[in-house]
Amino acid sequence: MKTLSLDGRWNLRSRSGAWSAPARVPGDTHSALLAAGKIPDPFQGLNELAVQPLHQEDWIYERTFTLPPSWLEEDSILLEADGLDTVARIFLNGRPLARTANAFLRHQIEAKRLLRPGKNTLRVEIASPEKAARAEAARLPYPVPHTSAPIQSPHRNLLRKPQCHGGWDWGPCLMVSGIGGMRLRASTGARIEGLRVTQRHGRAGGPVVVTVEAEVFAHRAHTADVSFALGTRKETGRAVLKAGRNLVTRRLRVEKPRLWWPNGHGAQPLYPLVVRVGADEARERIGLRTLRVENREDKNGLSLTFVVNGRPLFAKGANWIPADALPQRETRAAWEDCLSSAAEAHMNMIRVWGGGRYEDDAFYDLCDEKGLLVWQDFMFSCATYPGTPAFLENVREEARWQVRRLRNRACLALWCGNNEDLGALTWYPESRENRDRYLVDYDRLNEGVLGAAVRELDPERLFWPSSPCGGPGDYSDCWHDDTRGDMHFWSVWHEGKPFEAYLDIRPRFCSEFGYQSFPSPSGIAAYAPRDQWNVTSPVMEHHQRNAAGNTRITENMTRYFRLPEGFENFLYLSQVQQALAIRTAVEHFRRLRPVCMGALYWQLNDLWPVASWSSLEYGGKWKLLHYAAKRFFAPVLPTAVAAANGAIEIWADNDTAEALPAAVRVRAIGFSGKALKTVRFRARLKAGASARLRSFTRAALLGTAADEAAFLAVEIAAGGKTTRNELFLAPYKRCALEKPRIALAVRAEKGGFAVSLKADKPAFFVTLDPQALPGHFDDNAITLLPGETRVLRFRTKGAKAVTLAAFRKALTLRHLRDTYA
Repeated sequence: MKTLSLDGRWNLRSRSGAWSAPARVPGDTHSALLAAGKIPDPFQGLNELAVQPLHQEDWIYERTFTLPPSWLEEDSILLEADGLDTVARIFLNGRPLARTANAFLRHQIEAKRLLRPGKNTLRVEIASPEKAARAEAARLPYPVPHTSAPIQSPHRNLLRKPQCHGGWDWGPCLMVSGIGGMRLRASTGARIEGLRVTQRHGRAGGPVVVTVEAEVFAHRAHTADVSFALGTRKETGRAVLKAGRNLVTRRLRVEKPRLWWPNGHGAQPLYPLVVRVGADEARERIGLRTLRVENREDKNGLSLTFVVNGRPLFAKGANWIPADALPQRETRAAWEDCLSSAAEAHMNMIRVWGGGRYEDDAFYDLCDEKGLLVWQDFMFSCATYPGTPAFLENVREEARWQVRRLRNRACLALWCGNNEDLGALTWYPESRENRDRYLVDYDRLNEGVLGAAVRELDPERLFWPSSPCGGPGDYSDCWHDDTRGDMHFWSVWHEGKPFEAYLDIRPRFCSEFGYQSFPSPSGIAAYAPRDQWNVTSPVMEHHQRNAAGNTRITENMTRYFRLPEGFENFLYLSQVQQALAIRTAVEHFRRLRPVCMGALYWQLNDLWPVASWSSLEYGGKWKLLHYAAKRFFAPVLPTAVAAANGAIEIWADNDTAEALPAAVRVRAIGFSGKALKTVRFRARLKAGASARLRSFTRAALLGTAADEAAFLAVEIAAGGKTTRNELFLAPYKRCALEKPRIALAVRAEKGGFAVSLKADKPAFFVTLDPQALPGHFDDNAITLLPGETRVLRFRTKGAKAVTLAAFRKALTLRHLRDTYA
């Protein structure tokens, strides 16, 4: 097999002649024009509005390449195109080669007949996505509605391109066109078109039998040499191939398997798999593990539990959107930065959300390596979709390609049909008035195409019809049903309920819930000049895509906090508030185990600088939520909660596979720092369980002190580590916090800097911010108590060295009491 990459430099122009620039492949139109200085940065200020006319343009990518004459002696030369976005015609040496209309499909086109030795010319014409979508809408017999956004491209649900390109309530409307990658592949005799790997595990620690099935296309009938190698185990032989499609199968036995585990539960060994058929070769990396989803009726409803290597797993993680609104910037380095942050925060699952894209192979490589299970949505979100034969056939090719591409991944945990499309049937006048029509279209697409592809090509994995939903065969709206399957709980944000509303639900698996905040001052500086540093300025409002976003954030501040003084304190307190909201939810969901077995908050990352629900700012900077996530997702977590009967309950979660002896200390501390009461006791934490350890009356801990006069600190020493958590018994605004003096000392150390902190009085949400310096602390937004020294370590990232002087100059410190006079 020979491969000739066609990536690199191309020429880009619009059919109208208004635009031209050098372009990169992989890349997109907007990135090329931006690099050439032809358009302003759409992420800055109001510039997104200035580039909207680009979406009406038809685009032409062109390049030449040289083909060695020997290539034409091969039986077949395929042109492969990935991420061809979206409605395109391909011309080779001036002659039409193919038409495409799906950005999620690897297009494989036989090109030998049009190739010639030496110089060849390749041209890709991509239609305006807005005009193409409008034309599709005109062809439909009835409207197919989708969710609107503040700035949007109409009918984006009629194109098979990332849906969020058309605008979302956290993202810009940038209807880019582009090419994700292109190459020529020449073969003689036969080529491998895919692998399917299945595993049979016996007793624990015993051998694993791995069956490898190679899908082989033979250009003619012949006998080929074959070899299958998994790690050090190898099988060789000969295979008789008929012309056309063949299956070549071998079984490989691994005597002493090293099992792959999710993050926090064990290691992630990956066995190299190499299959050769004739002159062609296919390579993958295989994690040996079992994974099943328990989805069964019980006294609490319908469960949803992931069981890996026989161990029930509490899924801890977040929802993933594309790493950038400009696809050319989506790189392995960007994915690794975000996914490393997820793993460091003790996450073990990422949900690849259905309004973005199926990610690149490198993304799933990283998830395999880091032990991040992937809940994989098919790319449908917040809309109805056509049920026409042409649309369904287009999606059928997409689904079959993506299932075949990803099914051997250790990280892949579940296939989900869509995001909220089942609930969306109730959102639009058209679907409410004629639900049967749209439900039939939904079912033809979801079960008839997507579910069928999974059941045929990856039957070992569960096809989950929609998120949220009550499981296969359930067509009810599960937005407010906490008893069945997975739940999206948005009442706290979209309905404006208090954070305590999280405590009123008992979800089996909460796959979406979230609360917004603003970026840090350095994040704001990336898109807003200083004269716009006000949350209701034009630029700030442009970078707030949720219509009620600023109102929600401000209203809740008045519910829990004293209003902050100044813009930067407002940004900081918005992040404190976000962290508090999600912490309230996750700690409660973990206490519900085993009724609840998963918490995936919305959302992990941003694709441009914006006010949003993310815990990582655009560019990867940790918000205070992400620091909180590292604590509330910790393997061993103590919590204190005020029960409905007025008692104070002390709980502990133990995600580890071992029962742990624990020493527990509970303290009631006044805001001067004086300990009012200390209780110590010992406990044994069951493996993989949550348990209430003790219950106290308020008087037993506070004596005669009012709720507003003190807070609780609960510590658990277990497994060689001490973990602390706090509980306020009254809203922060009602507590008479004393103003602490905080001493700070900074020193350089290998890989970064160490900052020592001491306080004379309790200080809450103590936050160090290095501004735009790249890196993050090992902890932040902490509670600092008198008599203790906390050392927070900052690890730098990137190639550019940061001096101690630059770090000191950039560093700022904030805490809750400093936000008001």
